[in-house]
Amino acid sequence: MGALIEGVRRIAVLRANALGDLVLAMPALEALRRAYPQARLTLLGIPWHARFLDGRPGPVDDVVALPPISGVSSADSGHEAPDSLFKELREHRFDLAVQIHGGGRNSNPFVKKIGARVTAGLCTPDAERLDLWVPYVYYQHETLRYLEVAALVGGTAETYEPRIAVTADDRAELARAYGEPPRGLVALHPGASDPRRRWPARAFAEAADRLGRPVVITGIEKEREVVEEVAAAMRRPAVTAVGTLGIGGLAALYERCDLVISNDTGPRHLAAAVGTPTVGIFWGGNLINAGPLTRTLHRPLISWTARCPVCGVSGHDPRVGRCPHDESWVAEVPVDDVVEQAEDLLRGRREI
Repeated sequence: MGALIEGVRRIAVLRANALGDLVLAMPALEALRRAYPQARLTLLGIPWHARFLDGRPGPVDDVVALPPISGVSSADSGHEAPDSLFKELREHRFDLAVQIHGGGRNSNPFVKKIGARVTAGLCTPDAERLDLWVPYVYYQHETLRYLEVAALVGGTAETYEPRIAVTADDRAELARAYGEPPRGLVALHPGASDPRRRWPARAFAEAADRLGRPVVITGIEKEREVVEEVAAAMRRPAVTAVGTLGIGGLAALYERCDLVISNDTGPRHLAAAVGTPTVGIFWGGNLINAGPLTRTLHRPLISWTARCPVCGVSGHDPRVGRCPHDESWVAEVPVDDVVEQAEDLLRGRREI
């Protein structure tokens, strides 16, 4: 472990991407908070981070919402960071800037321009070096990767599974939208940003019917079609929750569930982070990078499909470009296995 940096009063952490990415980084943010309890920790994120973290207990004191910047806060090309942004960030007089935002080809030059006294983070072989760094190797669990970065500057892990606090405002948002959720509720989340990570809708429907519990099916607006497909395939009625809750309200909903069954998505990470048991459907490569680290409350079911079901392109070599096909790589996960793990977790909830 590295030594603490002397005189740190302001810390910037770059992590400007999606929900699951933030959740997986929480143990590292907590480690930095414990190492520097008197410092102000600023997340360099995007607008939804500012809304979600405002007033929420946790390691982050404030958020600077970055504009779209290619390779930093946006996947789209053509967005340069304005000089005025670097002027604004340098005025914060950060003592320490921490990059936990990928291998560093784009993020390290950005971090070095904000004027922090010490920089630390991740580096691929072709990335610009920071003052302190650890190598970015693609197949490593993201939470452990970021904890390695925190350890460079004296941060130590107290927990490995992320935790997110649910607030009174979150619970009020849920109550306004849905009233009092029924006892024994199970949530399904059949969407995923990458269609290849989606378990078939009919499989979600069969698993839910066999559990015999009240069911809510969650999704964002662009997942409405798959949410409605699952609901239509079920023999039992289910509530659909699409576009009705923000991330805080979704956290409150998952908190009230006995179980969440989900693809490998940010909502599964959120459910786990509020303490709800999960059954997750994972492709093997994604499990290495983002699967749950413990098994008492979280059961990953794994597809070992190695190649695209259509064209046969390798899925395990990160140097190979993505093929154009969106067929599921996780369809082979048996419904029987999902139901078995779900029933085991639900029995455990009854015994508490």
